[in-house]
Amino acid sequence: MNGTGDAQTQASARQGAGRAGGRPGTADPVSVIMPVRDAEPDLAASVSQVLSQVYPGELELLLAVAPSKDRTEQIAKDLAAGDPRIKVVANPAGGVPSGLNAALRASRYPVIVRVDTRSRLPAGYIAAAVRMLRQTGAVNVGGIMTAEGVTPFQHAVGWVMTARTGVGPARFHHPGGKAGPSDSVYLGTFRRDAVEAVGGYDERYLRGEDWELNHRLREAGGLVWRQPALRVTYRPRSGLRGLAAQYFLYGRWRRAVSRRHHGTMTRRYLAPPATLIALAIGTLAGLAGVASLADRTGTWWQWLLTAGMAIPLGYLISVLVITAKAGTDGRLSGRAVAWLPVVISTMHLCWGAGFLLSSRRLVKPRRAGLSSSEPQAGSAAATPEPS
Repeated sequence: MNGTGDAQTQASARQGAGRAGGRPGTADPVSVIMPVRDAEPDLAASVSQVLSQVYPGELELLLAVAPSKDRTEQIAKDLAAGDPRIKVVANPAGGVPSGLNAALRASRYPVIVRVDTRSRLPAGYIAAAVRMLRQTGAVNVGGIMTAEGVTPFQHAVGWVMTARTGVGPARFHHPGGKAGPSDSVYLGTFRRDAVEAVGGYDERYLRGEDWELNHRLREAGGLVWRQPALRVTYRPRSGLRGLAAQYFLYGRWRRAVSRRHHGTMTRRYLAPPATLIALAIGTLAGLAGVASLADRTGTWWQWLLTAGMAIPLGYLISVLVITAKAGTDGRLSGRAVAWLPVVISTMHLCWGAGFLLSSRRLVKPRRAGLSSSEPQAGSAAATPEPS
């Protein structure tokens, strides 16, 4: 980013400060925590959305900055210099949960709002979430991830993330439904004392940290509340490589979390690895069958092996049917629809591969506590945040 970009970054912060509404002190003070890494394209916009909140109470924003390959750290410092509500916190371990814990330790207020650099909060989000936290008695309130892209590729990813035929029926991906108790929610607005009582985020889990924390909150007797009216815009990955890495890590760490919390695995999580196994078996059997038919004997077992090709063929047909239906609902451009088969199969198969290749050695034994900021195996260079 050049000097013009620096000026725009600081202008965004000042503009957000000028629009912060409400009468400070008339609502619970709030600490917004944001883990930040390789976020040069998104950081200023995400910070501006936080500072522009119409909230009648004190608000601080803590940016937990991990070692980055771009100008993220400098942008964060520039933003902090332009608004006293922003504080930059070091996250040398580099992981998302370690950043969240670092920001949590440095924060001051009893209500904690988690935000990501790819999320865009609507103007009344924090006020509504804090109000719901008080009304329900919950320890965490959250809502819906609304995936919205800019490019045709991102539009395709956003469609798959919110479609039930895409990545499954996770409740925080889908609008509608009734407010009520939930296993987990997107991002979250927490009671600080409840989070501290269960030890904060477990830094051994580099993905799935939200679900894992919410599980422990519920085990401790807390209520996690889903409010569909809380809708947050999410910017999907911009390229196929980043998307593949993202979903591989999702599958890998979701299995790691399920090993710790027995009985939490559902059919939704087993569907991608089962699909990948079926596709591999069907394809190998089919190729073996076709090769064996070269001797022209045509025995029953040769035809049976060849019939295995029906599995990958059936999967391809199902993906094309989903794509064709998506092309008729008017939500996507032709270029976005053209990306759908690749996006759908990438999400399914990379998630499945990550799940199957997840090792028990991935999660290290618990050490002194969750507050350690030392890099753990795989936390920084080994598993960078895909972009």
